[in-house]
Amino acid sequence: MEQPFSSSKVTVEYFDPHDVYKLLAPGLIPRLPLRDLHWQSHAGPVRSIHTLHAELVPAGTDYSAVLSPGIPLNPKAGGSNPAETSVARDDGFQTAIVGGRAPSTDQIESIGATLRPPNAGKERRHQIPGLRRTPYLKVLLVRCDDNETYKSSARAEIREWIKTNTPASHGKQGSSAENHDAFEWLIVHVVIPNTVAATQPRVSGGKAPDSSSDLTKSSSTSFFRGGASTLLDKMRSDFNSSSKSAVDRVRQIRIGINDVPYDLLPRVVPAVPTGYQETEQDSENAWADLIVKFKELILSSFDTRVRQYEEDIKEREGKRGLPGWNFCTFFILKEGLARGFESVGLVEDALVVYDELSVGLDAIIHEQAIAGSAEAHGGALLDYTEELKKLAQRALNQVDRGRMEFDDEEAVDLQSGERGQADNFDKIPISPTKKPYRELILANNVSLFDFRCYIFARQISLLLRLGNAWSTREELLAKLKEQQELVPRGVAPRAPPPKPTDESENLSQLAEICRRALEFVPSVSLLISRDIVAALASARPDEDSRQQDSVDPVLSEVIDNIVASFAFSVAQQILAQTSTKALPIPPSTLAPADGHEPKASIPEPKTMMHPARTTSLHIRSQTGQGLPPRSPGVFPGPGRSSSPDNGVGDAFYLKTGLEELAARRAELYTLSRNILDECGKKRGWTDGWASVPIVGETGIADMEDVSLDDSDAKPAQPPNPDAALQVSVAGVDNELLRTALDNKDDFYRLYETLTDKALRHYTVASYHNSVEANMADLAVLKFHLGEYQDAAFFFYRCIPFFGESGWSLLELSMLIMYARCLKELRKLDDYVSKALRQLLSKAAGAERDRLQQKSVVRIGLMSGTKFPEASAISGFLGDMLTVSKSLDKEVRIPLVNFFCDVELEGTTAYDDGQDSFSLTLSLRSLLVDEFEAQKISMRITSPAASGSREIWLQTKGPVTIKPGRNKIGLQSSVLMAGDYQVDQIRLSASNVLLHYERDVQPVDRSSSILKNPRVTLYQRAHSLDVRLKCTKDVRLDKNNTLDLEVSTGWNTITSCEVKIRSATGGLRLLMGEATAIGLRQPSKRTDSGSFEFGNIPAESSMTIRFPFTVEQDVLSVAVKVEVNYSTDRGNFTFFKTSSVPISLALGVNVQDVFKHDALFSRFTVSTASSSPLRLFKSELQGSDLFESHFGVPPSRPILVFPKQPASLLYKITRKPGSSLGPKTKKTMYLRLHYSVVRDEIGALVERTLREDLEATELQGYSKLVTAKVLTWVQSGLSAYDLEKTVLLGELETGFLAEVNWGKQFPGLEPGGKPQGGVSVATQLAGFIHEWLRTHPTLPLPDPESAAVVQPTSSILIPVDIPPITVVHTADIWFQEPLDSVVGADLDTGCPTVCINQLVPATLHLQWTRIWDTAVAGGSAAAPQGKVTPPIRSLDLEFSYELTAPPDTWLLGGRRKGHFVIPAATSDNLSSTPDTEADIPLLLIPLREGWLPYPSVEIREVRGSGAAGEAADGGGSASTAANHGHCETDCRNLGETVHVIADRAKVTLSLDASGPGGGPLVLESERSGLSGGRVVV
Repeated sequence: MEQPFSSSKVTVEYFDPHDVYKLLAPGLIPRLPLRDLHWQSHAGPVRSIHTLHAELVPAGTDYSAVLSPGIPLNPKAGGSNPAETSVARDDGFQTAIVGGRAPSTDQIESIGATLRPPNAGKERRHQIPGLRRTPYLKVLLVRCDDNETYKSSARAEIREWIKTNTPASHGKQGSSAENHDAFEWLIVHVVIPNTVAATQPRVSGGKAPDSSSDLTKSSSTSFFRGGASTLLDKMRSDFNSSSKSAVDRVRQIRIGINDVPYDLLPRVVPAVPTGYQETEQDSENAWADLIVKFKELILSSFDTRVRQYEEDIKEREGKRGLPGWNFCTFFILKEGLARGFESVGLVEDALVVYDELSVGLDAIIHEQAIAGSAEAHGGALLDYTEELKKLAQRALNQVDRGRMEFDDEEAVDLQSGERGQADNFDKIPISPTKKPYRELILANNVSLFDFRCYIFARQISLLLRLGNAWSTREELLAKLKEQQELVPRGVAPRAPPPKPTDESENLSQLAEICRRALEFVPSVSLLISRDIVAALASARPDEDSRQQDSVDPVLSEVIDNIVASFAFSVAQQILAQTSTKALPIPPSTLAPADGHEPKASIPEPKTMMHPARTTSLHIRSQTGQGLPPRSPGVFPGPGRSSSPDNGVGDAFYLKTGLEELAARRAELYTLSRNILDECGKKRGWTDGWASVPIVGETGIADMEDVSLDDSDAKPAQPPNPDAALQVSVAGVDNELLRTALDNKDDFYRLYETLTDKALRHYTVASYHNSVEANMADLAVLKFHLGEYQDAAFFFYRCIPFFGESGWSLLELSMLIMYARCLKELRKLDDYVSKALRQLLSKAAGAERDRLQQKSVVRIGLMSGTKFPEASAISGFLGDMLTVSKSLDKEVRIPLVNFFCDVELEGTTAYDDGQDSFSLTLSLRSLLVDEFEAQKISMRITSPAASGSREIWLQTKGPVTIKPGRNKIGLQSSVLMAGDYQVDQIRLSASNVLLHYERDVQPVDRSSSILKNPRVTLYQRAHSLDVRLKCTKDVRLDKNNTLDLEVSTGWNTITSCEVKIRSATGGLRLLMGEATAIGLRQPSKRTDSGSFEFGNIPAESSMTIRFPFTVEQDVLSVAVKVEVNYSTDRGNFTFFKTSSVPISLALGVNVQDVFKHDALFSRFTVSTASSSPLRLFKSELQGSDLFESHFGVPPSRPILVFPKQPASLLYKITRKPGSSLGPKTKKTMYLRLHYSVVRDEIGALVERTLREDLEATELQGYSKLVTAKVLTWVQSGLSAYDLEKTVLLGELETGFLAEVNWGKQFPGLEPGGKPQGGVSVATQLAGFIHEWLRTHPTLPLPDPESAAVVQPTSSILIPVDIPPITVVHTADIWFQEPLDSVVGADLDTGCPTVCINQLVPATLHLQWTRIWDTAVAGGSAAAPQGKVTPPIRSLDLEFSYELTAPPDTWLLGGRRKGHFVIPAATSDNLSSTPDTEADIPLLLIPLREGWLPYPSVEIREVRGSGAAGEAADGGGSASTAANHGHCETDCRNLGETVHVIADRAKVTLSLDASGPGGGPLVLESERSGLSGGRVVV
């Protein structure tokens, strides 16, 4: 596609008279290409060149060969291979070989040793600089082994080469011609090992000009004489300028001994060693310096050339208006600048130049068209293209001979160069090497068509390089490999070859190629038409102008075919050139029906580098397979795939330019398809859109106007004989397009393929609208071809898009086709549920829009919206209902699809004399046909705290639904009071169900189709009712029970079934123990909570009592009750969920005090809530062992407040003669009779309201009113209000006046007006306000009044006497008489003693076992099967200890000791004087005051010997472990002893002579207990 020198490559010419290039190449070629060059433009910023390939060309190369791109740049290769000299055949998808091949070693050896290069004579310069190709750098490779050789011959030879190869003006401002071919020169001294030059250092001292110290200074020690000069110094001195700014043009490269072949290595080693050795670092520095010098000199030459080109271009541009100015010459000159930019890798600058030339060509053509003279404005171009003329003539000949295809007679002509060139015209239409364009342009022998094709080809070539396309990368890598292969075999390279970097492609540049191609094809297509017309006109000069102006149909068909073929070929070529592995195209949606590949296919992209993304197009449509599963919305929504998304590959779409490239390639595929479509239309092959059914328009537009004037009727024209010849493939040279136009099957196959490829590219580009449009094209095409399976698949995918994008009528047309596909496929399920359902829904939606638009008042505005005609949709509803009967599954369609303006009219209507109600549902049908609904039902729900409740209402029979508004009455015999919302509406017709379901979120009236979905149901006063109460008598030792009372009201029940269920978590109803209270017993009952009763008269009740248990403590429990009953009016159902508090209203605490003969128990009764209690009566019931004694009972009920509990004291004694046995009842029961003040208030308010309502016409709402008022009473009374009510004896009702009673009765506002047009809610609110006015206070009933029956409750609390093994009684007696100063008597008062007085006392110990009520049982520590005897049958040993604070008493006597209590018998339960203990003590008080008696502590001795003996010596441990605990009754607890000082008289000194300045005791006299005096 490109000319050989069109890559980033410059020519470096080397002259090698000493045959040292083969030694230098192994180190030089691996260091190529040159990298990271920076050129400072004089007219812009610094330009960076990342990579620059340098082509090493031997001296003597003929550069004029560039004009023949097929000729290699090798002086010896000319004519060696005739195939190479001919124009190479280009397939359009691979580029030509880049550049010539470097000469081999044999070719280099054939060059003479003289320093005069071959063809040393001055070559003739071309007058157009842009056509020349010259080296940027000339290098002389010199071998000079010693100083003598340099002086004798080498110096003169170098001077001769410089004189011959450099112009005389070098170093000065050269001429214009020289500057166009400006170059630099360089001398490279190649040093061979084992020579004198190899022993010399690079420089003798100091710095070489234009060189760095690191490269000139040696890293090794040298013994070279400082006064002598090295060869490198001599060369620099002789051939470098002496000016400071002069360029150093001499470099030295030393070849290592291991890098020289043995036969080239000198055999004689210099006899005088210098001690210098070249290190590896020195060698690397020398090579780096050489590469840097290459870059510097090449950029210098390039800068000189660019400056000269810009000056010449500026000069020529200034002469544009002068006569004789020629655009073609100017084009070649300016293109030379572009190629210069391209040669050094500045591709962007080159592309800008070509863009400027393209704009300049357009300007010239425009000026010539205005002026009418081509010669005066830039030169004339050819009127036509010879190739197009021959192609058109050959096509016309084919048409004239009536041959649509080439026959065997023209097989020989196909081998001719002319025919081959014509065939190649459409295969590779855009290529800069297709013709010698530059020679033709220079000779002004080029047409405008060729001119534009050449410029476009060069632009595409540059853009491919900028895009780093696979073709350009392969060219450069091949050239690099070719240069590396030139290294002589057996010589190891000095540097490893650089690894080529796999740079990614620039997708944005590839997208730019496609964009330019899309602009190029339309413009060049017009040029082809004009070109062919002009060419054929020139071939027939005899025809008059009128015949030339009118193009005959045959020629027009030929021109169209040539244009279509060329445009199609260009599109395919660009698609092939921009194909990239980085573009992840999803898999195709098409599959051949017969499983074979199509006959013709367009080129596919390369194998994907990345895995393909799972997209919505991944599902393949195959014959015999069904459609994908239905989505919840019938059709997949926007952005939603019908196949699961695996989430793979989204990251590949993040690359820059990927979506743009995919979009531009998709447009090229679309362009190719459009070309094919236009060609097919001439043959009657349409894409199917012409046969799409029209919805919304009448047939008037299809009529034709017929003239009624017979006189004006024109005679029928005879048929044109050329009409049959107007459709031909003559001129279509593109094989793919020609094959597609051969027959209808190939046409449609290629049309599908191109559409599919465009669709997949649009998918990658995220052009969703284009994706859907192409999918619709495939759907319509498949429908047109009768491939209903594939058509249904594509319709399924694309129909939702058009509906959401506002193409309603088109969507309806596609739905009609989709329905026809499904019907033809006999997929009745999908035909109904997908096609007809969606079709009718869309038609109903259009009707809804029409009604909304009609309801809006528009003044002076007419809507342009079109709506479908009813006739186009009529009949589909009946078809759907008929077909649905044969389906197994019910077809569910949302009600909103077919109806609007759904609302409840009025309020709830209740039937008199029966427990039923009805609602009126109003809705508007949007369908064009009426239909009969067999059943219409509606569900209302109430999300109560105890669970969701629902009620179904339905019609009594079939209902006919007509277009427009319909009113439907719905009735229900199920009643459950509460607030409800319409949850579901179901309309059943045939096997189709139209349903409406409310969202889970709260109802939003602005968005819901149901305007007033709220419904309130209440119980009437005489309807059946259920009340749940907690049993008044509570026993804590048994399960609590609940009472369920069922009141029939006005219903005379013939049969009744009551179902009781738990509504609280953890609540278990023991229905197996349930009983019916009263005379009516169930005829059938089950343990699951179901009771069946027979005839029950009206206004009667029955009660069911059942126990319950709870898993955890709760304050209240809820029970769901369902009553199914039958009357003479039908069957009815009543639901109610009742909640009742089960928490105890009071709490009881007990405190026990054990004595020797009695137990004193104190019971503290407190309220468990904020409400006070009335305690009417209490009693402690005795048992078989014990009996209770109580004092005088209170005369009136006791009030128990939250902060003021009541206290009850009972004395418990053991019954005389009672004995303990296995069945002896030991538990006593405390029964309390009480009432809760809050319940009393509730009963009072309810009774008062009912009595007042019975006297009004609102008595039917008594249950509703009392329930509402009691709710506010229970929540409005605080603890303070309750206490105040109890203390004052009356309830103040003022707190109820603050409630807005008008809003407490929803559902009763608009309906039911018994008085004067006032609503029921207003009447109920007025009644409550009047009731509050007449009852400001409600007196509480007197609890002592016998006329008022109090709602008392009772609780029976089991009281267990704790089993105490032994109760000890300890008593300390002072001996009588007791010496006392005051003479106090022990019987009459507290004893009085003195400090330190010896007080003799006796500790008296008693015991009893009457409180030991434990029975014999097994012990966990005892062996298995062995029964442990009771403790009372064992002797027990105890210890006592007398203790007192050390500062109060000094104890003497037996303070500690042990004693044994014998086993209990029936007559030995308490101690006797013989078994009681009297222990003498001596007490000495240590301080005066009221001192408590010393304390006595008695403990059991574990594991005593007596116990061990009683356990037969083997169970002492287990027996001790089962001993009960004991209690000690200290008789002296609370008693004190008065201790006084033993002083009768004290003498004090009142002065401050005492300690601390206080009084001083002078004399103290003791009391007369023992006589004597103490003097201090």
